[in-house]
Amino acid sequence: MQIISTPIEGLSIIKPKIFEDERGYFFESFNEAIFNEKNKNINFVQDNESLSQKGVLRGLHFQNPPYSQGKLVRVIKGSVLDVALDIRKNSPTYGNHFAIELSEKNKTQLWIPSGFAHGFLTLENDTIFSYKCTNYYNKSAEDCIFWNDEQLLIDWGIKNPILSEKDKKGQLFRDFNSNF
Repeated sequence: MQIISTPIEGLSIIKPKIFEDERGYFFESFNEAIFNEKNKNINFVQDNESLSQKGVLRGLHFQNPPYSQGKLVRVIKGSVLDVALDIRKNSPTYGNHFAIELSEKNKTQLWIPSGFAHGFLTLENDTIFSYKCTNYYNKSAEDCIFWNDEQLLIDWGIKNPILSEKDKKGQLFRDFNSNF
């Protein structure tokens, strides 16, 4: 397992070592010892999974402290454009985002620590997305930044994604007051 830093401090790409042969493949999707060499004893408490059709955009979601979550995300089936937005107000990269394609083919994962808003756009039908979370979901702490805020300059590659009612009502970044 290789852990690769991104231009945004704390955000990491995780590439597994894949063993393939005529039977198929095998890889470690998580190894606590290797993961915590870089990430200082992260404890995961909840796993989530979603199924989405092509063109579904979920995000940009986060939970406010004290219920904030770090997330280790990956695609089990299909592919997504995955986006993490730095919302840590004292960060030199506050308001910057990082985007990466995650897919069943590349088996790449993204570690998104607390203090980031997260979203993804499904690129294929029947995409299965998996999250390992460091805190339990708390409805009263959830929040959303508008996915298409012009100030953020995120190129989703789509103009009219399929959105939930919640995601249609995300707040603009200029109106956002970070608790991180």
